[in-house]
Amino acid sequence: MTFEKHDPQQIRVGLSYQELERFGALLGLSLQQVARLLLISERTLARRRHEGRLTQPESDRLVRLIRLSERAINAFDGHVESAVAWLTTSKALLGGETPLQHADTEPGRGAVEDMLAVIQYGTAA
Repeated sequence: MTFEKHDPQQIRVGLSYQELERFGALLGLSLQQVARLLLISERTLARRRHEGRLTQPESDRLVRLIRLSERAINAFDGHVESAVAWLTTSKALLGGETPLQHADTEPGRGAVEDMLAVIQYGTAA
């Protein structure tokens, strides 16, 4: 599974709502679950669906999650199901959060990527 690459201009303009849908479908997440990860309320999600586009901050957060998901899939040797299970299961090392939840900040994303490096290479990055 691969995701489309995004350039900075696409993020500034805002990704299409379909990108959010595609990400959720590829990872087996509901739209509500993806919206929570992007810090979007249900009402805002409905508005974005109608507008057809995410804002720049929402697009940036979505791209962060897409890249993290790609990294997880690579760490699990292309086994999408294993990567998705790992990304969506709470971890004690992350304070009980799932890796996707924990990656809502730059330090959190770094911690998740460190864990993926250990899985992939057997040592911290």
